Amino acid sequence: MKALGIEGTAWNLSIGVVDENKVLSHVSTPYQPKSGGIHPREASQHHADNIANSIEIAIDKADLNPSEIDLISFSQGPGMGQCLRVVATAARTLSLSLNKPIIGVNHCIAHIEVGRWNTGCEDPVVLYVSGANSQVLAYRGNRYRVFGETLDIGIGNALDKFARKLDIPHPGGPEIEKLAKKGNKLIKLPYTVKGMDFSFSGLITSAENQINKNKKTNLAYSIQETSFAMLTEVTERALAHLEKNEVLLCGGVAHNQRLTKMLETMANERDSKLYKPKPEFLSDNGAMIAHTGLKMYKAGVKHTPKIKIKPDYRPDSVEVNWR
Repeated sequence: MKALGIEGTAWNLSIGVVDENKVLSHVSTPYQPKSGGIHPREASQHHADNIANSIEIAIDKADLNPSEIDLISFSQGPGMGQCLRVVATAARTLSLSLNKPIIGVNHCIAHIEVGRWNTGCEDPVVLYVSGANSQVLAYRGNRYRVFGETLDIGIGNALDKFARKLDIPHPGGPEIEKLAKKGNKLIKLPYTVKGMDFSFSGLITSAENQINKNKKTNLAYSIQETSFAMLTEVTERALAHLEKNEVLLCGGVAHNQRLTKMLETMANERDSKLYKPKPEFLSDNGAMIAHTGLKMYKAGVKHTPKIKIKPDYRPDSVEVNWR
């Protein structure tokens, strides 16, 4: 079977075409705000303007006729409502015009499933870190259970928020990482872990209040060291509690080399292994939606033409019947 997946929960519009064994094509058309963070109305308009052409390019790159696509899948949530509506409308239109089944996919679970597919790991503790989401998950009882998560903002949004204070355009995380590599002084910032959950807003506010008192490089360094230590601590607790020996790092913030190194060190000390997908599968991508939709469909998830978007779609609300 061949599946086409449409991803567009936030700033990155992406189309992927896959079969059971490999990615046939992958096209991304990201929205770049003129200033500040993501503007939902502008992002959704960007998606609407580019989605038809992106789908056409993805099918062409896969060297297929549209009729050869067997399944249409799309990111159902979580995400920005305006963007999700554009994606859902395009998916429904394509499904009707080609007379093919349609599947709505949970964006968070898609990150996990494409990570498992790309790395070959079997049953990991997952650290999923992106702009809006930061969660520690693992499979248990036919669901991906959340063992820890942010109480306020995702780590990606936290890094972007600090970057905007430094007039760094979106996305700010990569530039913060560059600054952090030049830092050498650890500034004390709030370390907030409550049980198995964590919080980043106090840490960022504290760092913002010290911009005129400390070097930007040292503040960036301290933000990374503190926030990533929080994420690593909770991931290690889940790993010990569940007695697993695999850690999967996924999501856009997984590009960060320092976070990867911290988790790698922790995993090695626990006789475990860290897995991380290839860079093209870390950021939001259509291939992960196509792959997960294909898994769901083959496991018996019903084709439902009137699928509604779910801006607050939690991964632990999805029955995982394909594992």
